[in-house]
Amino acid sequence: CISRQIWWGHQIPAWYGPDGKVFVAENYSDAAVQAKNHYKKVVELNQEEDVLDTWFSSALWPFSTLGWPEETPELERHYPTNVLVTGFDIIFFWVARMMMMGLHFLKEVPFDTVYIHALVRDEKGQKMSKSKGNVLDPLVLIDEFGADTLRFTLTAMAAQGRDIRLSTGRIEGYRNFLTKLWNAARYAEMNQCKSISTFEENSCNEPVNQWIVGSVANAERLVSNALQEYRFNDAANAIYQFVWHSFCDWYLEFTKPILNGSDKEAASETRATMGWVLDQILILLHPIAPFITEELWSKLTPTEGRKSPLIKASWPKISLPAGNKSAGIELEWVIRLITEIRAVRAEMNVPGSSKTDLLVKDADQVTKSRLKRHTDLIQRVGRVKVIGFAENETPKGAVQAIVEGTTYFLPVGDIINFDLEAERLTKEIENTRKEIEGLTKKLANKKFTSRAPAQVVEENRKRLKKYEQTHDKLLDALGRLQVL
Repeated sequence: CISRQIWWGHQIPAWYGPDGKVFVAENYSDAAVQAKNHYKKVVELNQEEDVLDTWFSSALWPFSTLGWPEETPELERHYPTNVLVTGFDIIFFWVARMMMMGLHFLKEVPFDTVYIHALVRDEKGQKMSKSKGNVLDPLVLIDEFGADTLRFTLTAMAAQGRDIRLSTGRIEGYRNFLTKLWNAARYAEMNQCKSISTFEENSCNEPVNQWIVGSVANAERLVSNALQEYRFNDAANAIYQFVWHSFCDWYLEFTKPILNGSDKEAASETRATMGWVLDQILILLHPIAPFITEELWSKLTPTEGRKSPLIKASWPKISLPAGNKSAGIELEWVIRLITEIRAVRAEMNVPGSSKTDLLVKDADQVTKSRLKRHTDLIQRVGRVKVIGFAENETPKGAVQAIVEGTTYFLPVGDIINFDLEAERLTKEIENTRKEIEGLTKKLANKKFTSRAPAQVVEENRKRLKKYEQTHDKLLDALGRLQVL
């Protein structure tokens, strides 16, 4: 007989009426009121004396589930274990009791590490409740977005010391990530990019392949260290950044001319490299998104076949070639230059279909050599017609960008109307300034910050920061026009 319901640390006693009816209340007075309402008179109540703390049975869980008190093979093998995963709200009620029971009955703690995960709340930071109507059913989310998407979302947001604010918008974003990986795998398959057993990552000759190998090694280091330190959100974000940006945005774009070119040796190396990179991605991502990675592992089968399913594959151990560091530095420079070109074009509202020249000033010999080696890449990806060198004076009708001390000019005078563009930027700067002033005044109001819900105050702070960043970018863009 369980006479007290003990849940989440709240003990709720029970009293019995003359006919055995149970009245559950925090104290005798409350129970007496319930009994009087029921019997229409005052009656004597007897408190239940047979009490079982439900946390007592939970405290026995690490070994009672393994056949204890019998000395079973399961108990011998699985006790003690390594890691317990739990929420912070039951550390005292459950974790501490398991430790005490383990020490008492088996003379050994049941686990050596406790990972305290975040609590899942709604997008406003409120606790999910059926009465509020803000509950996101995981089974419904899995049906709509897939199990891997939900797993990746929760992992990416599980920063230590911070609750998870879950919303369908966030889940959709990570579904797009997995979709991007799937499409990248299809692209590789269409271009006959497969891993081969004889591939050695430290034998690549193409700079772009040397660079991606180094990027894989860096991603593996970040993911491995984060997993070992239980920083699962950092592991998820590291593989996200590598897959989305380094691999999909840059490597696939950089290697298109090689795969479609006449250099068969370079194309063969690139196909093998791309296949190898995809294999490493699937292994690194597998602990977080096991289903899609296992599926892709079986689809992207090498010519000689797979030795085992992905779940049994070895964790990557990557040895970098001696020349990889210099190749990585050079490709990162190309990426920074193209990124800066794209940023300037976006700030100046240059149409995506338009190409501009790129004029270089104050370039040292290293920069000139890099520009020469990567001319085709910069022209194709950066939407550049011709790369030339400027004289001492600033070219007329050109906006400038600076990368590592070298000045680059984009002549856009024939593409955009400077007066109209300056007018547009001025209006946007004024609008963002008004938003900043309004939000700053609101956040400086102690009545607002003290009375408004914490999530509302935090949302206003985020909006202010976003407007400030936009304001700075608009000022930079206007400054580029004014120096012309």
